[in-house]
Amino acid sequence: MTALTLTACSTGEDSGSSSEGGVSGDITVLTNRTDIVDTELQDYVAEFQKVYPDVNVEFEAITDYEGDVSIRLNSQDYGDVLLIPNSVTKDQLPQFFEPLDTVEALSSKYRFIDEQAFEGQAYGIATFGTANGYVLNKKVWAEAGITEPPKTQQEFLDALQAVGDQTEAVPYYTNYADGWPLSQWQNNQGSFAGPEAVQSRDAQAAPWSDGNEQYAIDGLLFDVVAGGLSEKDPTTTNWEESKNLLASGKVSAMVLGSWAVPQIQGATETVGGAPEDISIWPMPWQTDGTFHSRVGGDYKLGISKHSENKDAARAWLDWFVTDSTFAVDQGGISPVVGAGSPDTLKDFEAFGVEQVELAPAPAGEESLDSDIYNEAEIDLFGDQYRRNLIDVARGAASGDRLSFFEDLNSRWNAARVANNG
Repeated sequence: MTALTLTACSTGEDSGSSSEGGVSGDITVLTNRTDIVDTELQDYVAEFQKVYPDVNVEFEAITDYEGDVSIRLNSQDYGDVLLIPNSVTKDQLPQFFEPLDTVEALSSKYRFIDEQAFEGQAYGIATFGTANGYVLNKKVWAEAGITEPPKTQQEFLDALQAVGDQTEAVPYYTNYADGWPLSQWQNNQGSFAGPEAVQSRDAQAAPWSDGNEQYAIDGLLFDVVAGGLSEKDPTTTNWEESKNLLASGKVSAMVLGSWAVPQIQGATETVGGAPEDISIWPMPWQTDGTFHSRVGGDYKLGISKHSENKDAARAWLDWFVTDSTFAVDQGGISPVVGAGSPDTLKDFEAFGVEQVELAPAPAGEESLDSDIYNEAEIDLFGDQYRRNLIDVARGAASGDRLSFFEDLNSRWNAARVANNG
């Protein structure tokens, strides 16, 4: 692959005089990073053009990335290189994206390859990897007497209660209004049930039943809200402000990926606090006495099937995931096999947290999970059903935990039976 030769070739005396392999052209790269599109991303382009001076890279930053790009996929106008939207199911990948190579070939070089693959072909490479759990202000938790991760869900609830009783901080912040942060709860699948978590759920008639992973994840969120441990009015939450609240100690915790740690640490510079106060801890359950964190790729970079400059697009994609410092700069896990662990996960190392990568679906079943939850109208990776959950938990909607989970189980099983023939 071109990516593996970039570092060696770019050290030559003439590396800045002509593009690698004569690659040239103009490409548009879609990004969700409106915060760094005019700063850090331009620095990456400058480095890239030392190797590929004849490739011109223009960014298009999109605030509502998921919503806008999902709609644009219905046209042929969605840039040359883009982050594959989460709304794209695996069986749709060949419709919109260029195959990069076989899963077998790329898996020897990059992690998380099977996450955007279909029928043995890979269509995207992760910009970086993310470990999942909850981001917390350790100073606030220490003031409440908690200095290590709770091992059970009840211990977690007790810890939040201690924060509420002994500090001025809001114990937990849902980010209900923005919605998308609620999907971060689902990213913890596998931390309870292990690598076969998705296949296990797809075989269950009632995933929202005691003892199952989905019940543990959503049951914990329900109990946090029902216990009065979250903000008083979730309809007024704000994502950008939540980073400041956590950084300053006005909020103590939010379920997020490790990608959020450097962003919230950065906020301490303007609102007070110290970067070392912000860390990520594993979800409050253990297997055989060990914490686990589901580790997966963040957004995957793919190449539009309709790009008119696919060689230039591939040059940018390969360079960005292999040779840029983006993963390190974001506190993420490098997608390159064999790379070291980032500083953001030092507490994971201290507490012996083991990483879990989800097993790929069996051949022919790549889209089964999404087929089930789409037909059941349960947006596992969206925000609506967890907004409904929060409304029930806080008494703003009718029902209770039992009735809410019974409804989810009924819809899930009907869709599961329909999609299993």
